[in-house]
Amino acid sequence: MKADKQALEDQGPQGMLGKALDSIERVGNKLPDPAMLFLILMFAVWALSALLSGVSFDAIDPRTNSPIVVNNLLSAEALTNFLTSMVTTFTAFAPLGVVLVAMLGVGVAEHSGFINTALKRMLKITPAKFLTPAVVLVGIISHTATDAGYVVVIPLAGVIFFTVGRHPLAGIAAAFAGVSGGFCANFIPSGIDPLLQSFTQAAAQIVDPNIEVNPLNNWFFAASSCIPITLLIWYLTDKVLEPRLNRTHKVNRDEVDLPAMEEEKPSEIKAFRVATLVMLVAIVAFFSLTVPETSTLRDTDGSLTSFKAPLMQAIVPLIFIFFMLPGLVYGYMTGAFKTSGDVVQAMSKSMNGMSHYIVMAFFCAQFVAAFSASNLGALIAVEGAGGLKALNLPAEITVVGMIILVGFVNLFVGSSSAKWALIGPVLVPMLMQLNISPDLSQAAYRVGDSSSNIITPLMPYFPLVVVYCQRYVKNIGIGTLISMMLPFSLALLSIWSVWLLAYWALGFPLGLGASYTYGL
Repeated sequence: MKADKQALEDQGPQGMLGKALDSIERVGNKLPDPAMLFLILMFAVWALSALLSGVSFDAIDPRTNSPIVVNNLLSAEALTNFLTSMVTTFTAFAPLGVVLVAMLGVGVAEHSGFINTALKRMLKITPAKFLTPAVVLVGIISHTATDAGYVVVIPLAGVIFFTVGRHPLAGIAAAFAGVSGGFCANFIPSGIDPLLQSFTQAAAQIVDPNIEVNPLNNWFFAASSCIPITLLIWYLTDKVLEPRLNRTHKVNRDEVDLPAMEEEKPSEIKAFRVATLVMLVAIVAFFSLTVPETSTLRDTDGSLTSFKAPLMQAIVPLIFIFFMLPGLVYGYMTGAFKTSGDVVQAMSKSMNGMSHYIVMAFFCAQFVAAFSASNLGALIAVEGAGGLKALNLPAEITVVGMIILVGFVNLFVGSSSAKWALIGPVLVPMLMQLNISPDLSQAAYRVGDSSSNIITPLMPYFPLVVVYCQRYVKNIGIGTLISMMLPFSLALLSIWSVWLLAYWALGFPLGLGASYTYGL
């Protein structure tokens, strides 16, 4: 009986909070796949556009200074245009190219073993007293390699904590909080930056067709966020979670089937050093080309950070190149790559994992195009902004409300790109009407999007983290992991929101070419 009771207690938080989480899981499991969700929403936009096309609205379209007119997408002309433009709508969908090109380079670095070795070495050279913040920081940095953190950093953190005599679940939780809870923070620009920027710009152009958003418009804020996130997760892991785990989830070390933390071979260490040197030399050499005032990487005004500057437009190709180079060097030196066919195979493997994204991107592109063509986005934005203005809420409260909304939606729609594609076309134009810039809206989105990742079972890697935990404590379930991560999630949501408000109040730049206000 005691064992059964303990097993029930380990399944997750009890009482009202437990019931709420159970409800979220049940509702979330009933939602269709994001790709089908976009298809359903596209049909809904078609039907709504037909119903509202004959209605006169007083709302003024800021693009034309005329009353907004909803276009009927079920008209013969609109349906014909939909069919003839379906392919180009998909191929011209900005996030598609951004993600695929970046992943080609990252795939070479990942499958050569370069990224895995880099992460291992960063963790292993860290003093014991700084083990937790190192795990968190490596988890945050791992976003540069997309999903590498989930498959390398999180299980490796459990092994390291176990090896030094600490509770392995604390290591897993700290790494999970860094990788997933801190998903939108990073010192290093990564594929997530131009990916979110492309959605933000498309949403902003619903109101202002000429507006341009810099791919690194949130870089400074994302980099600065690493500081409070790391300190917060460090404190919660060492002072709150690990003492509780030591009391409630004992690890029988004799029964643990510990995955070996393999030492790097001398050839791998040498290859890593050479590959890293090559990458650094390439970075220095490239950026030395930006120094001359006549550099072709500058725009016509001599700026390196404006959206029209070739350097800014080359962010994604640079990610591709600066991951490709060390990956090639490391792969050939260690024997992971023997022929050019092995390199192509590594790229192909990275594309295999993108198949679902490509399907989602197809339906997402059609939905975004329909939403824009119908004028519903502009109508919702203007009317919604009117309602917010009538409430006369301070801009800070509006931004915090957006963060909470995004964190809630994230419990049901886990994909960062899918979620921003769904709500960006509504929130960005709406907040622009309140003089809040797309750059600030995107920063707020990043905070809400990251904070609740670690408590939603719908996140694709959530069950995998449960499996990692079960290596050390057999009766771990999804509810147990939620109860472990809930304090991190709530703390991230609140502290990170405060950080954004303080950052805004002090006037620190959000990123390159970014602003806090949008001038109407």
